[in-house]
Amino acid sequence: MTRQELTRLIRAKRSYLCIGLDTDIRKLPKHLLKAEDPVFEFNRQIIEATADLCVAYKPNIAFYEAEGPSGWVSLERTLAAIPKDCFTIADAKRGDIGNTSSLYARTFFERYAYDSVTVAPYMGKDSVTPFLEFPGKWVILLGLTSNAGSLDFQMLDVALPGHAAGEQLFEHVLHTSQRWSGPDSMMYVIGATHPELFTRVRKIVPDHFLLVPGVGAQGGDLEAISKAGMNDQVGLLVNSSRQIIYASSGEDFAEAARKEAMALQQEMSRLLDA
Repeated sequence: MTRQELTRLIRAKRSYLCIGLDTDIRKLPKHLLKAEDPVFEFNRQIIEATADLCVAYKPNIAFYEAEGPSGWVSLERTLAAIPKDCFTIADAKRGDIGNTSSLYARTFFERYAYDSVTVAPYMGKDSVTPFLEFPGKWVILLGLTSNAGSLDFQMLDVALPGHAAGEQLFEHVLHTSQRWSGPDSMMYVIGATHPELFTRVRKIVPDHFLLVPGVGAQGGDLEAISKAGMNDQVGLLVNSSRQIIYASSGEDFAEAARKEAMALQQEMSRLLDA
């Protein structure tokens, strides 16, 4: 899916919502545990209930890896259940030496045919560029994450030649990674728990899409990040996981998920016209 196609999809659905499928078998409604594949059955019902309200789905790969071979089966079945007009994100946060990264890229772009994969930039250019060798696929690079530990490294002041005094490490990542690829194949993860920094982010990457986690259970402010982060092509995919998929632990879980997703979609529709 190209940047232009993603923008058209957002405008058609009046939504820039991404739903995170962080599916933990220990948190599933009890009645689903009788199913042959409880994780897939849960995901299938969530997808069917919300597909018209969102533009992307983001399975968190760790939740499936933790279940061993059966988890990978659930993941593959889940990917097949996502409508073809929705953008897919393998939330894997991979990043290793070049040869290893090439294998990770083949896994998610050839074996499973995701549109994109999240990648950690800590090991530098040669750990990221193998993911960029697949036409039509996207790298979503960790920039400024929404967890409390992001302060440990990402917000450190750095003094490097050619960069402004007082620049922080996440800003250096944004500057440097633009030499590897442009806004047609690279996005950035920028957490919703840092709305005051979106203006600084947009000065560095005005045209890139941003994947924004942290809305909902982590307390991110949708309106604040939309006003600060939106560009001419919208340029945002705002992720919500737990708030939607665990809205109910009963047999009405899919209906409850739809209600939560609809509330976010309606707010996004309003913000698109703001």
